[in-house]
Amino acid sequence: MPTTKKEDFYFGMMMCTGMAIMMTLYNLVRNDLFGTLSFPAIIMQFVAGFIIAFLLELFVVGPVAKKIAFSLPYGKSKKIGVILSLSLCMVTGMVLCMSLYGSASAYFSNNLDGGSFIGNYFSTVLNNFVFALPLQLIIIGPLVRYVFQSFVKGKMAGALS
Repeated sequence: MPTTKKEDFYFGMMMCTGMAIMMTLYNLVRNDLFGTLSFPAIIMQFVAGFIIAFLLELFVVGPVAKKIAFSLPYGKSKKIGVILSLSLCMVTGMVLCMSLYGSASAYFSNNLDGGSFIGNYFSTVLNNFVFALPLQLIIIGPLVRYVFQSFVKGKMAGALS
């Protein structure tokens, strides 16, 4: 887990990159857009989504999620409790925000297929949450914590000595 602002920045970037890649792929498959969009368009979707997600994580969702997670009544001395509460708060906030971005993108590109914006938004939130929470808890979170601990935290500790 990060202990400094610099480590927090790197950790957030790594987590955001992993989640953005997987959520972009998931939503492309879910919306049957792989055959429709060109490779450069898919890359543009990822880059735009990543930038928005990282800015949200850094300035909005991250600080709010940390405030909420650390105000919950559980033993903060247990690392697993901290990880689970932070993950749940982060995933919830990011899904709510990024689903709004996805629904707005669909609305402005006339891809709602006659459905309402609100209906599309809530459907997107549900679908994204069901995929994002297990993805975060089982795959991306443990992988990023391992890579962060092995490479980023290790190099920073080595640079200080």
